[in-house]
Amino acid sequence: MRKNALTDMESKFAELIWSHEPVPSGELVKLCEAELNWKKSTTYTMLKRLESKGICENRNGIVTAILNKEDFYAEQSKRFVEETFEGSLPRFLAAFTRSRKLSDSEVDAFVKLIKEHKEE
Repeated sequence: MRKNALTDMESKFAELIWSHEPVPSGELVKLCEAELNWKKSTTYTMLKRLESKGICENRNGIVTAILNKEDFYAEQSKRFVEETFEGSLPRFLAAFTRSRKLSDSEVDAFVKLIKEHKEE
């Protein structure tokens, strides 16, 4: 497994951290009990896993993200395209649109993104 790849439950846990940070670890335990039906020990085990993956840290009882949600998913997307489509965005887009048509607004958004990120 890649260093920053997350399991389904790790993703749900990371989402809780991202949406409540900075969060005291005791409050995080309560959130996980309410949202995920976890015990305190499960929360701390998962927290250690995410810390080891460089997603968050627990410093002096306050849990914060090291890697924000947008950067995490951007990196995951980049890795997916690299591993699955040999790094080719056109091949990815061709596969994505093979069974789904793009709306005019989606095409416009893609064109805008391409222009903003085009190499000079």
